[in-house]
Amino acid sequence: MYLSAPKLIKKYLVAMVVGLLIVLTLTSCSVEETFSNTDPSVVPKKLGDVIEWRLTKDSSPERVDIKVSNEWQDLDPQSTHYAIWIGHSSYLINTGDVTVLTDPVFSNRASPVGWAGPERLIPPAMSLEQLPSIDVVVISHNHYDHLDLPSLKILQKNNPKLVFLVPQGDKALLDSNGMVNVSEFRWWQNIEIKQTEFTFTPVQHWSGRGITGRNSSLWGGWFVKSPSLSIYHAGDTGYSNDFVATQKRLGTPDVAFIPIGAYKPRWFMKNQHVDPDEAVQIALDLQVTRSFGMHWGTFVLTDEPIKEPRAMLAQALKDRNLAPEFFIAPKPGAILHLAR
Repeated sequence: MYLSAPKLIKKYLVAMVVGLLIVLTLTSCSVEETFSNTDPSVVPKKLGDVIEWRLTKDSSPERVDIKVSNEWQDLDPQSTHYAIWIGHSSYLINTGDVTVLTDPVFSNRASPVGWAGPERLIPPAMSLEQLPSIDVVVISHNHYDHLDLPSLKILQKNNPKLVFLVPQGDKALLDSNGMVNVSEFRWWQNIEIKQTEFTFTPVQHWSGRGITGRNSSLWGGWFVKSPSLSIYHAGDTGYSNDFVATQKRLGTPDVAFIPIGAYKPRWFMKNQHVDPDEAVQIALDLQVTRSFGMHWGTFVLTDEPIKEPRAMLAQALKDRNLAPEFFIAPKPGAILHLAR
């Protein structure tokens, strides 16, 4: 019996999904403790949901580049109170006291292997060799588009005194790959580095680097308070009450970095990825007056067109009668001045 072309395509897609999951399984590990969201009913999608999405989705969005700026080259060693969007969730941030790198991913693919998985649309706005000296790397969770071991190894080589701050359950992964100065955190735990306090905060997401070991490490955002600047990096999240709780407990940051992409289809992505309108609501929950977008324009992870998040963000601001400066989707490589 011969299969029709659509059935052959679906069979091929299923084989691809299963093959990738096998690869991911080879990289996973088993641990005793597992974690849940503040709303424990919100759990990762099951394998059947993943396969259904892949088989029913439209064709992948057209690969288009977003413009990258070279403005970062105007920085000098004395520059302070700035941020540079490197791409995806990676931001270079100087608070006036410490220089921080968030979720650094400089590899060409967000994947456990170099020959498969999401490939970059644009190169990092700055290369690893072009970065200034880094004091602290903060990791939001262990998905491959946020915790990139090859990048971390080079960062440590280039910055021998570098401190890594990771969610509870991820220290062993970094330790086993040669990283030193690694500390792990549960929600609301903190550490002081120089004169800056780093606090790990709850968001709504999940963790896992394979089909086993789901939620065997935590996920979250980072609230960073320096003497002259406070910032919040939301990592990767669906919408929840966690941001109201963060503001009540830690206060309002001067600046927030909030994801705006990877949100379609909503039936699949809503619990784990906010859309632009929900991103604006996060900013309102935090009561922050300056926010910058991330988690878009770098990897094709979901179904929305590449440039749609920026357009939808502009519309969400207009619908809420908020100024465009309230929440910006910056160019990678542009200098974002953060001084109060």
